[in-house]
Amino acid sequence: MRFRSVVIVSSLLVAALVLSACAALGTTDTPSPETLTIYSGRNQNLVGPVMERFAEEMGISVEVRYGGTAELAATILEEGANTPADLYWPQDPGGLGALEHRFATLPDEILGLIEPRFRSDQGLWVGVSGRARVIAYNTERVDPAELPEDIWELTEPAWQGRVGWAPTNASFQAMVTAMRVVWGEEETARWLEAMQANDPVMYPNNSSQLVAVGAGEVDVVLVNHYYLYGILREQGDDFPVRNHHLPGGPASVVLVAGVGILEGTPQREVAERFIEFLISPEIQQYFAEQTFEYPVVAGIDTHELLVPLAEINEPDLDMQAMADLSGTLDLLRRTDVLP
Repeated sequence: MRFRSVVIVSSLLVAALVLSACAALGTTDTPSPETLTIYSGRNQNLVGPVMERFAEEMGISVEVRYGGTAELAATILEEGANTPADLYWPQDPGGLGALEHRFATLPDEILGLIEPRFRSDQGLWVGVSGRARVIAYNTERVDPAELPEDIWELTEPAWQGRVGWAPTNASFQAMVTAMRVVWGEEETARWLEAMQANDPVMYPNNSSQLVAVGAGEVDVVLVNHYYLYGILREQGDDFPVRNHHLPGGPASVVLVAGVGILEGTPQREVAERFIEFLISPEIQQYFAEQTFEYPVVAGIDTHELLVPLAEINEPDLDMQAMADLSGTLDLLRRTDVLP
């Protein structure tokens, strides 16, 4: 079992943001040495700086096991009561739902800070940030007028061999779960089979899809919104890809990445302090400005490049209704999307 010890702050900007967050929480005094173990389905490049700063300011050793959301959920279930994980931070609501029965109830002081749609009705987890599903397209190869208004259009002959997707990615699987909730099992299976018949190109993750669509390997890809803005920041506005928000349906769902504390952890108090840290205004602003995600706490400004949440016509579904990750994986295998 491999872990990464988090020890060094990665940027002055993050340091400034997080230092003020710690001060606001009254956490600048150095406590006695402790270790918080986090299983993270989120990418280290996105969340590593936040965990580094928490460790430094709190005087706590933070050990992180990075991996796929489904993989880590299965690991925690297999480890049972002997899991070293104190806290689970998956990429999507499916991961949260898979372990909800293993989570401890969070205090009202934490739950009350989160918008109701971004937290568990039973108080077992809270969201940390939101990511909208979009179609990213190559602006040199696709006329915006050609872009689909419904995800079913991608199964038509006009899009054969032009679409990229990442079925092994947790966010794609969460989108399929949303389809199952909104459309039902049979219609979702028909869409998956129709997509398979239209020769999509498979990629391992969202980042590789954005690179591929930018290089013209495919014309459109199904991704989370924020990956594009990270590339634009690095490569400039000449990168020939932009996001297209569908006007409705399950492919326009806003997915929450959240955290839950494993029941029985001896580090309950430290884990709660970590969650308070994540949802503090300064760290919520960090996610909005530096990772281009949607904040889950009221009063935080989203990045000016993003379509406001209020303008996204996402389906009316409860994040908790998306808990059946295993059912989605079974469906992806039955339709031969996954082996």
